[in-house]
Amino acid sequence: MKHLLSIADLGTDGIEEVLHLTDSFVEVSARPIPKVPALRGKTVVSLFYEDSTRTRLSFETAAKRLSADTMTFTVGSSSVNKGESLRDTVETLRAMGADAFVVRHGSAGVPWQVAAWSAGASVVNGGDGWHEHPTQALLDCYTVRRARAERGLDPALAGLRVAIVGDVKHSRVARSNVLAFAALGAEVTLVAPPTLLPPDLTGWPVEVSHDLDTTLAKCDVVYLLRMQLERQHEALVPSLREYTARYGLTSGRARLLADDALVLHPGPMNRGVEIAGDVATHPNAVITQQVANGVAVRMAVLFLLLGAGGDLGG
Repeated sequence: MKHLLSIADLGTDGIEEVLHLTDSFVEVSARPIPKVPALRGKTVVSLFYEDSTRTRLSFETAAKRLSADTMTFTVGSSSVNKGESLRDTVETLRAMGADAFVVRHGSAGVPWQVAAWSAGASVVNGGDGWHEHPTQALLDCYTVRRARAERGLDPALAGLRVAIVGDVKHSRVARSNVLAFAALGAEVTLVAPPTLLPPDLTGWPVEVSHDLDTTLAKCDVVYLLRMQLERQHEALVPSLREYTARYGLTSGRARLLADDALVLHPGPMNRGVEIAGDVATHPNAVITQQVANGVAVRMAVLFLLLGAGGDLGG
């Protein structure tokens, strides 16, 4: 694997390989000194043209735990403000010795373009526009699998009923999760008002519902999406209060869930909008586990891209 631009780059076998390797890095992260020399001498660049906390810090932590050097590109203090093009930035950083770029950009397709300019360096899509966010989907699949195993349930995703709820239209997370969950055999239902669904779902391996209550009663996993108001250029719901009344996971609505159903959210959460505060801290909400697992999953991805022959020993 040279790049990770889309979940489709992996296929079912590739997803399973990442999830299996993640188990090793969860063990590494639990050590008193959570560090291995697997990527010593490699340099990983965070090339973020959009604000991010979780993804950027998660990748940087993952790289450091693998003993890689890291560089962080910040648009606000870079030559982009002087008119430097994205291509020139990539070529400059590659000349400085970058071995991998983690790219986040507001425009779909940019990571593919960076891969074309990277002169042999690996590229990971850290989120491009409304398009994809493959490592988020990988960590979500891993979180579901691990959480179910810890509860004494079958960890396999095949046959699980997954509801993805909310602003699907503007969500790169939703697109990657649909591909990943479906590849592992889960049954995915999108739950949203028509205005928050993509105009064309041809080829999406999903069902669609506008009735959250009915869907919750029969799902094993409910995945809540943030209302991405910064990407909405028109009023797509009458009000946030009405959205919450119909599509928010309120305290009362959460009681419809089965006792072992899991609640996930990619963050940052709008508490009181798509999820109630007490639901976010419920034992079946595995949101902080998603963050913790994200580091191990990204360690696995970076190792597969850069660490052939590397050492996982302490």
